[in-house]
Amino acid sequence: METKAPSVGQKNWLTVPETAEDLRIPRTRCYELIQRGELPAVRIGSEASALTAANLRSSYSKTGE
Repeated sequence: METKAPSVGQKNWLTVPETAEDLRIPRTRCYELIQRGELPAVRIGSEASALTAANLRSSYSKTGE
């Protein structure tokens, strides 16, 4: 099975604070959207949540904002 490595400088995962900054919304609002299932995220470890950059872009483009 071949895995395609991301190009240099491309980030695959974003933290909640990074996502909130990209979307220009408060961090707490980002957590609310995740909680309601409106923003796809995965929990990594006991405290950290992360969103894939690709999912963020597709979710963001669907809303038309």
